[in-house]
Amino acid sequence: MTDALWPLIRAGLFRIDPETAHGLSITGLKTGLMPAPAAEDDPRLHVDLAGLKFPNPLGLAAGYDKNAEVPAAMLKLGFGFTEIGTVTPKPQSGNPRPRLFRLVADQGVINRFGFNNEGHAAALERLRGRPAGIVGVNIGANKDTTDRVGDYVAGIGNFYPVARYFTANISSPNTPGLRDLQARDSLRELLVAVLAARDEEAKKSGRIVPVFLKIAPDLTEEGLDDISAEVLASRLDGIIVSNTTLSRDGLADRVTAAEAGGLSGKPLFEKSTAVLARMRKRLGKDFPIIGVGGIHSPETAAEKIRAGADLIQLYSAMVYEGPGLPARIVRGLSTLCNREKLASIRDIRDSRTDYWAGLKI
Repeated sequence: MTDALWPLIRAGLFRIDPETAHGLSITGLKTGLMPAPAAEDDPRLHVDLAGLKFPNPLGLAAGYDKNAEVPAAMLKLGFGFTEIGTVTPKPQSGNPRPRLFRLVADQGVINRFGFNNEGHAAALERLRGRPAGIVGVNIGANKDTTDRVGDYVAGIGNFYPVARYFTANISSPNTPGLRDLQARDSLRELLVAVLAARDEEAKKSGRIVPVFLKIAPDLTEEGLDDISAEVLASRLDGIIVSNTTLSRDGLADRVTAAEAGGLSGKPLFEKSTAVLARMRKRLGKDFPIIGVGGIHSPETAAEKIRAGADLIQLYSAMVYEGPGLPARIVRGLSTLCNREKLASIRDIRDSRTDYWAGLKI
């Protein structure tokens, strides 16, 4: 698919229910109907992080490929890595439809999916072929579980043979009580259990799979302090900043904004980037951070790195910009390296951390 065709395809997709359109896009990728030229490899964009070698810093965030249906197809679009899930031990249907809403005037998305997915067994079966490239597994807890920590531990054990990294998602606003795991004592309990499970699997397999933690953008300064302290006291391999927000500040589409759920897309960029920079200041220059939220262009991708991100992810912008966006961003980062005579894209990291950390949100 060329970028020139995307406006016509988008117009057709926007005439139907957003979740149905999402399903059609998955089908298109599975059948090869939505090809896009991948970006050329550029050594200046390579990133070595948490024991993994990423061909470029741009990844697909969790939430699009919930059931591990199209990881290989996503990598072919130009992403340096992709993340499936969130997956829970048992299948669950999630919240009632409609539960996905476009805010076209804002280029945002509101979702209240509630971890709808086919469960560990279905995703694991699809990943057994070990697709080439870096495929992470985003793990969560079932809504009706009596042992949330146990659900995350099960995710580590079940997916260890196929995951290149794990993300413990404790920050979705659509599962009641899930964000409580970000509280200091609860977080400590979770990290101890999850990392112990990882260590046990590493002993058996001889392979260490990194574990990341995904946090919300709606935390207080005290909450950021608590998470930083627990993260630094643990052996966690990295942190992902951030998930969707409950805030509705500054939205043009006030009607759709009233829908319950987490807001993502362009309106999340400033808030998520400010929280990212604040976490960089707290965690220090060597701790791996993945920046997510509102990236929709080469410029916003670069700015997320300047704020302190080692790697970056996007998802919602694909709704508006189409499958050609990843390759376009990767080419744009190469152009930036040319223009600024950079030996590595990492050379711009932290160059605007102070600005973003000081931004009022």
